[in-house]
Amino acid sequence: MAIFVSLLSSGKGSWGYVSKIIEKKSYDKVFLLTNSFGKEKYNPKENTSLLEFDFNKDIFDLKKDFENSLKDHLKDEIEVDVNFISGNGKEHMAFLSAILNLGVGIRLVVLKDEEVVEL
Repeated sequence: MAIFVSLLSSGKGSWGYVSKIIEKKSYDKVFLLTNSFGKEKYNPKENTSLLEFDFNKDIFDLKKDFENSLKDHLKDEIEVDVNFISGNGKEHMAFLSAILNLGVGIRLVVLKDEEVVEL
């Protein structure tokens, strides 16, 4: 099953970039980690779940929240596609640590010539 997991946070143009990845590859499930603003303003596709978090928490609590939320969604997955274009360093560190602690492998994906490719 093809699954994409990404932050949907800050960064000029990052929401559009994440949306293009979702549009360009046929994912069975998409999980976007966002805050209350993202939950309110982002218009997700049918197979996309917006998981809401408080990005103002310290890195350890944020990582724990990510891990607790993702463990049920990714419990049977071996690996997932991931992109770090959206967000800041603290959010990226918490996100990466949570995914790796769950034992899920990651494929870093980016857009190249309008195609989703592994980095």
